[in-house]
Amino acid sequence: MRAILLAGGRGTRLHPLTEELPKPMVPVLGRPWLDQLLQRLVRQGVTEIVLSLYHGKDVITDYFRDGVPGARLRWAVEPKPLGTGGAIRFAAHPADETFLVFNADIVQTFDLEAFLDFHRSRRAQVTIGLVQVADPSSYGLVELDDDGRVLRFTEKPGPGTARGGLVNCGIYAFEPEVLDWIPPGREVSVERETFPALLAGGARVYGCLLHGYWKDIGTLDRYLELHRHALAGRCPLEVPGRPVRAGVWQADGVRVAASARLFPPVALGPGTVVDEDAEVGPWVVTGAGCRIGPRARAAEAVLWDHAELGAGVAVRRSVLGYNTRVGGGTLEGVMLAAAGR
Repeated sequence: MRAILLAGGRGTRLHPLTEELPKPMVPVLGRPWLDQLLQRLVRQGVTEIVLSLYHGKDVITDYFRDGVPGARLRWAVEPKPLGTGGAIRFAAHPADETFLVFNADIVQTFDLEAFLDFHRSRRAQVTIGLVQVADPSSYGLVELDDDGRVLRFTEKPGPGTARGGLVNCGIYAFEPEVLDWIPPGREVSVERETFPALLAGGARVYGCLLHGYWKDIGTLDRYLELHRHALAGRCPLEVPGRPVRAGVWQADGVRVAASARLFPPVALGPGTVVDEDAEVGPWVVTGAGCRIGPRARAAEAVLWDHAELGAGVAVRRSVLGYNTRVGGGTLEGVMLAAAGR
């Protein structure tokens, strides 16, 4: 089975964290999501993976320079931004069998075998993975007939104009001939251009409702919500470390001062230090080598590797990037990245 992963976008809504870092490499529970996704795909039978790259390509090629056990891995580096459709054609062409396409920055735990069974049973040329949402204004709304064939698309309906429905979740099954519908060498949106053209041309385009966990992590609120779901057991991703008491996980090398207080749920990454009279939690995840200084407070926060809170600092509903140090004050609802990254 072959899969194309679209991993070249700029992730502007997560700036400054993603000014240099590709969004699929954002850590989820202390580990880059793209690394976790590749391993999940291999476990589900994917044997060839093509990473479509542009923004931050060197970060990804360096990280995966030794490949991925169990699958052949290669990358297709776009000469210029080609959009979702252009990137798919560039990475997949030529193709001689059914292949899968993933937006690599979507956290999901879907059953790929069931998805492919649906695609093949309908003799579809394209099958779009769908999820049910209450507010579709940030996504592409898809309407189906009783057999799952797509009738029409409404791309990102305005807030309040739709009360829920099935939306494109960024997973597709393609037959090779669909690549001929995508013009080469220019930017093409598969959602706004290719799929409507396929419908107008009478192609067999279907939508399949997928079951499992799904989260677009493209904003601060969604990224933090993903971690809350993981700590609460609503997302089937494994929380790293060992449970030392209810709702508290600690990895190797963690040191918590006797006077510090942990308010579950909290997951402390390898080598994290929590100093005297600090308060951590609820809903806090730290990466490797983090430090919560004396009297510092952190709640509803994710700290990437080697982030540090100075003495007396208070942080809430925020993300601190790699090697970021906050020396004083109170922060709420922010994303910080260390200078020079």
